[in-house]
Amino acid sequence: MSTVSVVIPCYKYGHFLADCVKSVLDEQEGVDVRVLIIDDASPDDSAEVARALAAADPRIEVRVHESNKGHIATYNEGLLEWADGDYVALLSADDRLVPGALVRAAALLDAHPEAGFCYGRPLRFRHGGPLPAARTRSTGSVVYPGRWWLDRRFREGTGCITSPEVVVRTSLQRKVGGYDPELPHAGDIEMWMRLAAHADVGYIRGADQAFYRVHGNNMSTTDFGGQLDDLRQRLVAFDSVLDKCSGLLPGSDRLALAARTRLARYALRRAYRAYDRGRTAVVPVDELVEFAAECLPGEYTKLGEYRALLRRRRIGARTMPYLQPLVLSAVADRGREWLWWRSWKRRGI
Repeated sequence: MSTVSVVIPCYKYGHFLADCVKSVLDEQEGVDVRVLIIDDASPDDSAEVARALAAADPRIEVRVHESNKGHIATYNEGLLEWADGDYVALLSADDRLVPGALVRAAALLDAHPEAGFCYGRPLRFRHGGPLPAARTRSTGSVVYPGRWWLDRRFREGTGCITSPEVVVRTSLQRKVGGYDPELPHAGDIEMWMRLAAHADVGYIRGADQAFYRVHGNNMSTTDFGGQLDDLRQRLVAFDSVLDKCSGLLPGSDRLALAARTRLARYALRRAYRAYDRGRTAVVPVDELVEFAAECLPGEYTKLGEYRALLRRRRIGARTMPYLQPLVLSAVADRGREWLWWRSWKRRGI
């Protein structure tokens, strides 16, 4: 029977812990699971809740920091110092696993030693609302060549993983090292890419693997300044992977150009969409353009998104929201956003 070490970092999330731990220990029959809860000096009763859970189940260990070390150091403590199972998962205290998720992940990794980690579909749900119905029967799996998967991340300029749905081969986690403290908001995508530079990537089809709770305290940024910070963090993450894995990634110049081009386009699109929506007063348009210039010095002005921004500047911030139906790129963007919304709605998110 495969062994899985599950690290649960916690900061002021004690009220979520019981449900999170239950999803790990009571709903994963078929694997040998151990849990480490690390409380990062929470000012509430999180440590007491964790200790009570450990007292009731010998499979649970608890560590309590005397002072706050931050989430990156807490992650690395569990992943690199404690985890000793065949596989390891990092699960935030406010998230939970879908029943059977670890069994499905372990089965894939058992069958494919070339795969360094695997993931599946996460289900997002609003805090305070019911859990969405989850699929628990897999329709199979696929193992992507790590280089192919990594190349796609660079071309898309973003990740495709939330985090709680991932299970990693512990030996590979130790080989590549922990999360980078220089990437507090993009450490996840950098980690998945680093892992993919060393091994292939498994994907579980058909079944859902984790529940990701959406609430006001999520570390993911949603405000406009935060979105710019997110783009900057992503750029650092892609550069970091190329630096750390340069010997494993021939054609790094091509990968860097692909990522920088995509990120520049993201930034310019956010800038010109601010004109469409009448939000130029709150969206950092100039900073977004400066970021695009940083990504592609001297070349960003050749992008279609930059030309779209110039058209809107000529029309003016006050007039543009009323002229959206007459501007082709605005109509196309509205269509893409509608299709995106429909696709996520069908998934129950």
